[in-house]
Amino acid sequence: MKGADIFLECLKREGVDILFGLPGGVTLDIYDSLYDCEGLRHILTRHEQGAVHMAEGYAKASGKVGVALVTSGPGATNAVTGIADAYMDSVPLVCFTGQVNTYMIGNDAFQEADTLGITRSCTKHNYLIKNVKDFPRIVREAFYIARTGRPGPVVVDIPKDVSRADAEFVWPETVGLRGYKPTIEGHIGQVRQALKAILGSSRPLLYVGGGAISADASDAVIRFAEKLNIPVTVTLMGLGAYPASGPCYVGPLGMHGYYNCNMAISDCDCLFAIGPRFDDRVTGKTDEFSLKSVKIHIDVDPTSISKNVPTQIPIVGQIGRVIEQMYEELAKTDPKVIEAFKKRIKPWWNQIAQWEKQNPLCFKASTNGKVKPQFAIQKLWEVTKGDAVVATDVGQHQMWAMQYYRVNHPRHFLTSGGLGTMGFGLPAAIGAQFAKPDKLVVCISGDGSLQMNIQELVVAVEHKLPIKVMLINNGAHGMVTQWQRFFYKRRYSASQFMQPDWVKLADAYGARGLRVEKPEDMEAGIREMLKVSGPVLLDVKVDPEEDVFPMVPAGGAVNKMILPESPLS
Repeated sequence: MKGADIFLECLKREGVDILFGLPGGVTLDIYDSLYDCEGLRHILTRHEQGAVHMAEGYAKASGKVGVALVTSGPGATNAVTGIADAYMDSVPLVCFTGQVNTYMIGNDAFQEADTLGITRSCTKHNYLIKNVKDFPRIVREAFYIARTGRPGPVVVDIPKDVSRADAEFVWPETVGLRGYKPTIEGHIGQVRQALKAILGSSRPLLYVGGGAISADASDAVIRFAEKLNIPVTVTLMGLGAYPASGPCYVGPLGMHGYYNCNMAISDCDCLFAIGPRFDDRVTGKTDEFSLKSVKIHIDVDPTSISKNVPTQIPIVGQIGRVIEQMYEELAKTDPKVIEAFKKRIKPWWNQIAQWEKQNPLCFKASTNGKVKPQFAIQKLWEVTKGDAVVATDVGQHQMWAMQYYRVNHPRHFLTSGGLGTMGFGLPAAIGAQFAKPDKLVVCISGDGSLQMNIQELVVAVEHKLPIKVMLINNGAHGMVTQWQRFFYKRRYSASQFMQPDWVKLADAYGARGLRVEKPEDMEAGIREMLKVSGPVLLDVKVDPEEDVFPMVPAGGAVNKMILPESPLS
């Protein structure tokens, strides 16, 4: 078989049904084979970064491995932002990059880049295929590495002459990688120690991160939390791991988290962390982070434990399996011990409720006739009944979406958490819509972010995808202006910019453009957006002076928040 045909057969053996990409000179043999290939759908994107974000959105919404195919040189370098984004957020992804002929590598050939060198620090692993006979083994290993352990991106670089060479197709039925054996079961001694610490505490808190969603462990988290009635707070990436409508949910935490959650993590005596990274956007000043607590951390990646914050009880293993182990130990526990624990933590619940009452999440209603961004997102949540798959870009709108779009299901909130990539939202929403064709998919974006990958809107039009884009339009890089208001005496240096006519721009791409400028028109605008069968861009003109509260200043302690009525320095 020709190398290009072997490649496509490998994808089918891995269960791939869709790949996102853009052709180039060195990948033309692969694209020629794709022309007659059945069972594989290729989505032509307009930029390589868009292709990788679509693959990410597909992976995040479906739980499958996302696949992108780009050409050499600038095609590969354009893809690097998406690859790095997937690495930071632990997204299972395989990105195939074209490469110049093997005998030209290192000779500064046209459109040559050192893809392996460039991606080494932002991938789980990367390969250069030098022999066509290695194609099946390497593709098999790439998918295995991407989806197991802590998920992440793998790059496979394919020289043009390898894709043209011939070889017999031999599919390896098993994968054997020396030195790579992800741990599944938690150490039973540490599991018992963790359970003892939880049941002996008076102020426990579950701190759930995106790892719980990646591991499809949401059901296990819900079952454990509700069995013991422990308060649950989530990270941005963990939204949906425990339902916002659930009885143990207290809200998201971090730089723009709820006041009660940030106070709770600062005052708890047992912090049970399930799959978070202890990111600086959550911990704030680590020297003052949750000093009163014994910390338990479950993570499949041992290097994540104690990386940022010391952990007293580490448990390495697959999250769902480890929680099941804890549940099995719980089943052996004297019911009187469990009842005593629930009784003991009642004052703790009362304290968290008191914090919420003291500083509830809220915003002032508009008095100047302008739409409040929080109001727009809250109204979207009400009209969609919280059932949409929401993809966001990065900035103020992302934080308001976290606060006001209450997520009840895993894989329903897709965002760029670790790298904070503007331009992620629209292509991720497109990828999610391909993964979930029957779901309502809404991209909440900002006018700064949306312009970074707006060209992908035509992909939604081309494939008649019914995605909705709700643009929170404040005429600026909102989070930058907020920091400039707070910390730079309102000197808006390079943060405000000229806008396109978004309605006309949507029309030019073949989508429907709508606009809302008054609060009283907000609900009707959303309902009109949802009535249209194809892609819609709803331009919501919002109050540009609105800020995201609460806010923990960068590097500050997480319990020392700027609140709406606080004097601002």
